[in-house]
Amino acid sequence: MANWFNNFLVKAVPLMPKIFIGLVAKKYVAGKSIDDAVSTVRKLNNEGITATIDLLGEHINDLSEAETPLQMYLDLIEAIEKENIDSNVSLKLSQFGLELDHDATWKNFEKILSKIREKDNFIRIDMEDSSVTDITLDIFKRAKSLYPKVGIVLQAYLFRSMDDLKALLPLGINIRICKGIYKESSEIVYQDPQEIRENFFNLVKFILDNNGYAAIATHDLYLINQCKKYINDNKIPSDRYEFQALYGVPIKKTLSRLVNDGHKVRVYIPFGEDWYAYSIRRLKENPDIAGYIFKDFFKINFLTLAPRNKTK
Repeated sequence: MANWFNNFLVKAVPLMPKIFIGLVAKKYVAGKSIDDAVSTVRKLNNEGITATIDLLGEHINDLSEAETPLQMYLDLIEAIEKENIDSNVSLKLSQFGLELDHDATWKNFEKILSKIREKDNFIRIDMEDSSVTDITLDIFKRAKSLYPKVGIVLQAYLFRSMDDLKALLPLGINIRICKGIYKESSEIVYQDPQEIRENFFNLVKFILDNNGYAAIATHDLYLINQCKKYINDNKIPSDRYEFQALYGVPIKKTLSRLVNDGHKVRVYIPFGEDWYAYSIRRLKENPDIAGYIFKDFFKINFLTLAPRNKTK
């Protein structure tokens, strides 16, 4: 019954007041400002966890819209150094015009890359849907040739990812492996969850077996345990991998155990004005959270609604 109710809530999301979605945002988004992101990272650092900060937003309609996120990223990189927090940054190229003009996108990204290089920090280019996979990889290779501390993402549900991984290997790679969230054709992606798991694990193993750096980005406890076992069994050095999770996903005990066992853990910290769309995606991925927030929002204690025996 609870699962049915939570799934019903998720389907009703378009009808919900924005304040309800705001309660989701408080769980999954650090806030609207750079200061909010910095404060969240500092708390994680105190728990032995590092971070990557991402400004929410994507798919601009005009190149002039890239000016705001560009300046935000430049300010963010400055703030990371000034505040002395343990964090790097990640970004989506569509936020800088990828679907409009590849040359303009590169010019925007190059400004951020120059700032990252100045501060000797790391930047990861996020992967988006399959329509931009090739150009995203091209920009990554170009950036990597200019500065070594650039990473990319490969999605385990794509058939092509192992071939892409093998092609990238000579560059000296730091690759984030995730399952993939975009709706894609069955002609190019695995649809069976177990097949996605198997490909995820194979991608991670290939990186670890070939002296790359694996960013293991999953909340799947089965995969976390499988990867951890492989790392332990093969005595993989701790500077060759890290486990990653999204901010707010309820696996805090697992992350704490990983830290206590000597594994590096990084949490992805989103922030910015575009919190609404991001929160909707998180809500759809985890319907259970809808029920918790519903009860919070309406202050309902279901126990009080149960019939009570009256005493005379």
